Amino acid sequence: MARRGVEEDLSHRVEAQLARTNDYFSRLDGRAGGSAPVRRRRYARTAKAAGKRVLSAGTALALLLAAIVAYSVIVGPIGIWGFLLTIIASVVIVGAMLFRPVEPKRVPYSEQVPTTTVVRQLQNLLSRERSALPPPAARRVEAINQQLPLLESRLGEVDLLDPLAQDARRLMGKHLPELIERYERVPAAYRQERDGEGMTVDERLVASLDAAREALDDIGKKLTQQDLNAFETQGRFIESRYRDNDPAASN
Repeated sequence: MARRGVEEDLSHRVEAQLARTNDYFSRLDGRAGGSAPVRRRRYARTAKAAGKRVLSAGTALALLLAAIVAYSVIVGPIGIWGFLLTIIASVVIVGAMLFRPVEPKRVPYSEQVPTTTVVRQLQNLLSRERSALPPPAARRVEAINQQLPLLESRLGEVDLLDPLAQDARRLMGKHLPELIERYERVPAAYRQERDGEGMTVDERLVASLDAAREALDDIGKKLTQQDLNAFETQGRFIESRYRDNDPAASN
């Protein structure tokens, strides 16, 4: 009986710990904000960046050790001072590689900037600034973020001189970032002031984000229209060939 009581107590403790762990990660996801697909992409980018840092640090250390070995073979032992300098150099190299800024320097928008760079910079901006925006605007930002992977994929198949591609790139690379930046320049105390159309700064931000989201959705639909038409044509062909006629007769 005592053994059974110990096992039951241990089981309860394990279940309680699992519950606390699940609650912790749920709250962590809640603070991170955004839908699950967007969070997964964000975590994947972070993991990829961390992997590159570790690889860079390992490569630099390997080159340093190779240089020390070559020096020892050609010139002679490095001695105690050389050993100490090697340790200091290793710490400096690892620190520089592991703690350098994660986010690459932002590239100013131009017609020559690759679409992938345009999309990734907007994703980073929206993810970074989402928590600083009012909740209605944050929800619009999240909706726009979910549209970006499809747009990135489709725009990669379109000529950069295509008017539709130019509109999408300009909206993602110039107009949306400028909208967020201009909003943040307005002091919080003045964001409830109404403009000439009776809208507050927060309301204007939400309306502008809605317009941007609808425009990107329209562009995405137009970019996929060719595939939709091709699918419809193929479906109609199969239906007319194999539903309306005897399959045996077509062989």
